[in-house]
Amino acid sequence: MNYRSLSPDFVVAPQIAVSDIPAIKAAGFKTILCTRPDGEDPGQPTAETIGEAAQKEGLSFMSIPVVGGQGPSSDAVIIMQETLNTLPGPIFAYCRSGNRAGSSGLLPRRAERR
Repeated sequence: MNYRSLSPDFVVAPQIAVSDIPAIKAAGFKTILCTRPDGEDPGQPTAETIGEAAQKEGLSFMSIPVVGGQGPSSDAVIIMQETLNTLPGPIFAYCRSGNRAGSSGLLPRRAERR
């Protein structure tokens, strides 16, 4: 499983499978965050499927879908900030490639510094 660390408590990765969740937990992550809309690719696991599997492993899960090629909406940025402030870290975020998850996770942090 490949992922990029954006901070000590936030990493991003491409699409995960249910079978990846035990390794995510074993790596010490406490929350899984999905920024990918359901149905983007045929055969892609739904956020609900990943969320249920994460919760069975004792992990928190949140889905904040962001359409590829578009920036997150202002509502998504607010929800992302609330997620970063309230759900336990470290956070493992994913989307199709990891780029959307990364930019979505960094936007609230950038706004916070202003």
